[in-house]
Amino acid sequence: MIGLLSIAIFLPAVLAAPTFLLGRKNPKMAKILGVGTTAIVFAISILILIVFQYGQAGFQLSESLPWARSFGLNYKVGIDGISLPLLMIATFLSLLSAAGSWDQITFRHAEYYALFLIFETGIIGVFTSLNLILFYLFWEIVLIPMFFFIGIWGGPRRKYASLKFLIFTYSGSAVMLFGFLALYAWTGTSAYPGGPSFDYDVLAARIPNLALPLQLAVAITTFVGFAVKLPIFPLHTWLPDAHVEAPAPVSVLLAGLLLKMGGYGLIRYNLLLFPKAVSVLWPYFTTIGLITMIYGASVALVARDIKRMIALTSVNHMGYVLLGAFTATVAGVSGAVFQMFSHGLAVGMLFLMSGYIHEHTGTRNIDELKGLRGKMPQTVSLLFLASLAAMAVPGFANFISEYLVIQGALSVSYLFAIAIVAPALTVGYFLWMLRRVAMTPPMGPKNELHLHSILILVAFLVPLLIFGVYPPPILGSVIAPTVEKW
Repeated sequence: MIGLLSIAIFLPAVLAAPTFLLGRKNPKMAKILGVGTTAIVFAISILILIVFQYGQAGFQLSESLPWARSFGLNYKVGIDGISLPLLMIATFLSLLSAAGSWDQITFRHAEYYALFLIFETGIIGVFTSLNLILFYLFWEIVLIPMFFFIGIWGGPRRKYASLKFLIFTYSGSAVMLFGFLALYAWTGTSAYPGGPSFDYDVLAARIPNLALPLQLAVAITTFVGFAVKLPIFPLHTWLPDAHVEAPAPVSVLLAGLLLKMGGYGLIRYNLLLFPKAVSVLWPYFTTIGLITMIYGASVALVARDIKRMIALTSVNHMGYVLLGAFTATVAGVSGAVFQMFSHGLAVGMLFLMSGYIHEHTGTRNIDELKGLRGKMPQTVSLLFLASLAAMAVPGFANFISEYLVIQGALSVSYLFAIAIVAPALTVGYFLWMLRRVAMTPPMGPKNELHLHSILILVAFLVPLLIFGVYPPPILGSVIAPTVEKW
């Protein structure tokens, strides 16, 4: 019997073909099938949320089928307290991005929504795979639609941005795959009964017996592969270009989901698999995270394009994920997972809003958006709230996640007090932006968003407020049991 996870993974890919074929004749049909499919998958994820056994560690709803057993290849999926929040954010953001694409994507709808559904299959597969090669295959599936999203529907420099994205991300994938294959070879010798395997649980049991130098080698190579996607300084340069050129709904997927692949990979396939190696490498990894936080915030402070500023915000916020994860504390790792959840919502809202603003004003230059409050008062009010979330103001989920990360870092070393510089800079550049769009004379007659666009933006905001005020349903019942077990 096919389980809920497999249905959630493969339903979008199965419906991608009819979406493309029917959408070629009727573009509106492509929109209906695209948005409808993401809505169905989100409903399936709600069912998964309902049947999930809260307060328990370990993988649930697991499915396993032999694929090429003699080579250690199996179709194996499952979820735990780390992957469940990311599964939910993947299906939720996919739905909102698909709905936001309804008006913002103006040509080749059949191709766009077919690729969109393939992307959704890939991203759900990444967050649920429990076999390294299966994980890698889904990882690569995600990159293909994103390349075309930027290259076909992007801005004037779309070819440059898409090619740069491809070079960086596939280079990182190659390094990651090399680490996986090395681990497979070193744990598949006669010293380990049962033969070679790519299964996560098998490798987790064998790695403690692996020599420390070999653990360090694989931990470093996989770190580099995941760090490109996170991204960290100085491997981040592909991200601002990709965001600036990508359509706003695609930026929602890029920042809200694709970057989370890197953070999830670092926690699942680096931190949790190689605790001995992490005990040696954590000072270097956390320092890189700290540098990424401060660098991303510093560069965002001088950005003038609102999309570039938001993109650099993502670099800053993903630095928190790296710092929190490799403190290897319950607070730090829990904060890192919660940061991926809350950042996906906040930055997704900001990116979609930047697309709406550009569509209504014809510019993304912050200096040219002076007086926007008079033209789009409701939109600016939502922009203000989204900015408060990104600034990690108390009452929003982002505050909880950043607080936990800094708490975890300070429990390891008081030297990490310098991390407080990053949120201060974040507040600085968001207030600078808000001052220009909200505190200046009106720029023209009112030209407010349609109601359905407002509702999409509000949908991002609701969980940020709910889990900002009351985080235990995610932190206490889902994330913490898994992290504490580790």
